[in-house]
Amino acid sequence: MGGNAWTQTGPYQPDLAAAFRQAQEQSLAEDDHGFEGRSIEELWRDPAWHEYIYTGGTCTVLDFPGTTDATDRSDGLFMRPLTDSEVRAWSPSGRPTYEEWEEALDTGRLEYPDRAQGNCTVLHCDGRPTLIGYWGVTAD
Repeated sequence: MGGNAWTQTGPYQPDLAAAFRQAQEQSLAEDDHGFEGRSIEELWRDPAWHEYIYTGGTCTVLDFPGTTDATDRSDGLFMRPLTDSEVRAWSPSGRPTYEEWEEALDTGRLEYPDRAQGNCTVLHCDGRPTLIGYWGVTAD
């Protein structure tokens, strides 16, 4: 099977790792995928959750145990923020809006990562950060 591409937005926080955790908590509250009553940390310690993620995934930020540094290019199951130069390649202002992000993904100017990987970037409205855009591909 090939992975499924997905997009999602979450609330902005200056600390991208904290924003990621908040987006995960919101996703889990919306749909626990049959793993009722468990925290994100508990899920990632459960072999049944690993199997669930590796054989289909959620098509959300829940598919990743955490974030990594923007310059980390290693393979692995993680959410990686874009570097400033990567953002400027499709949003010359360096302050992309939701609409710019969506259009860049739709036209292929902004690519989806490899299977079992995700990317994120800060999205702006009126020049101010307002959301985090997440996109990725499931592991299956």
